[in-house]
Amino acid sequence: MKFFSLFLLITSLLTSFAVSAGDTTAADAGTKKLKQALAESMPKVQVTKISATAIDGLYEVIVGSQVVYMSVDARYMIEGDLYDLKTKQNISENAKSVIRLAAIEKLGEDNMLVYRPEKVKDIITVVTDIDCPYCRRLHSEIPDYLKNDVEVRYIFMPLKGASDMRKTVSVWCSDDKQLALDIAKSGGEVEEKSCDNPIKDHLKLARALGVSGTPAIILEDGQLLPGYVPVDKLVAELRK
Repeated sequence: MKFFSLFLLITSLLTSFAVSAGDTTAADAGTKKLKQALAESMPKVQVTKISATAIDGLYEVIVGSQVVYMSVDARYMIEGDLYDLKTKQNISENAKSVIRLAAIEKLGEDNMLVYRPEKVKDIITVVTDIDCPYCRRLHSEIPDYLKNDVEVRYIFMPLKGASDMRKTVSVWCSDDKQLALDIAKSGGEVEEKSCDNPIKDHLKLARALGVSGTPAIILEDGQLLPGYVPVDKLVAELRK
């Protein structure tokens, strides 16, 4: 989950299911044909990337944060994950991981609430809601994450309407964001404040990432872990 593993992940996506040199021309021709077919049949759809898959005639198409599979003439589309049963690999997850990392990078760490240890070995990005019980349980383990040199970056997803949004904005606008969040996560009251803030961008990003509940944990390689994971188990996974 360090830079090298991320490099390998991005490289694997860009090379997309490794076609041989003899097949490269055919794959390129197929992607161009599908791109043209999509432009004609669905001109309003903005395609991010088209890649050949290991299955003849089937192409991976990335549209925003969505990954689908299409025939070269854009007539047939499959929505859902593609698995390689021989390698036990979720092929679609590779593309989704890179999409997630790009979206998080676009938001920027300056627009997150960050708990950083003196020495950073690993980074997790957590989509959180102030009041959800398992979010609070995860937050109570922040000292343990810091002791294990894990940086925790928060993206907020206020799910309970206007009052939840106001509470989240108040935390962000506090002079000491970490202290305000610690108080709010423990059930305390935070002084209501307002300021320019990225919380709506957080909410938009969480939905674009496909997060439907909190907490959700995104690892450095872009893998999404839905739900709470105990700190000891997660740290062990990070250090594999």
